[in-house]
Amino acid sequence: MKPRMVHLHYKTVEKLFRLKKEAEVDGAFRVARRIHAVILNHEGKTSGDITNILKTPRSRVSEWLKNYEYYGYEGLLEGYRLGRPPELREHECSTLCDIIDSGPVAYGFLGGVWTSPMIARVIEQEFAVSYHPGHVRRLLRQLGFSIQRPKRTLSRANPEKQDLWHRYTYPNIKKKPAQRKRR
Repeated sequence: MKPRMVHLHYKTVEKLFRLKKEAEVDGAFRVARRIHAVILNHEGKTSGDITNILKTPRSRVSEWLKNYEYYGYEGLLEGYRLGRPPELREHECSTLCDIIDSGPVAYGFLGGVWTSPMIARVIEQEFAVSYHPGHVRRLLRQLGFSIQRPKRTLSRANPEKQDLWHRYTYPNIKKKPAQRKRR
């Protein structure tokens, strides 16, 4: 199989060097790496050589070279990543906001405070979409709600004894870093 080789005009090489430096300054290191691969290929390096130099899979290098051949410099730029589409639509999100604003008692729960598993159950019942409670927190943050986590306290604990334990007992049983031996 014949290796893929990109042949460039000397002005194009100068332009690629300049664009590579600009990309590095801007923090677009992946783009700079792709440009570097094209320049190395122009200098006679094969995909395997470039793989060893840039510590990148050979399939990626071949893909970068192919994109450069078809699309030019634009083929090396970062594309827009869509990600997974949201499962709740805008009107469903506004309905969920209304449900949350009305409170858990109005929806039929006994507790007076929403929890992530409760909201996950509401989403599943109302919209037939299953969400993990951890992702519900992320969704609530996107909708503009603040997440409050309960502070665990012992209901019958003596505050004075707790303070003594925190100040004297706990530091003695807590692991400490090992002492270095001096030579």
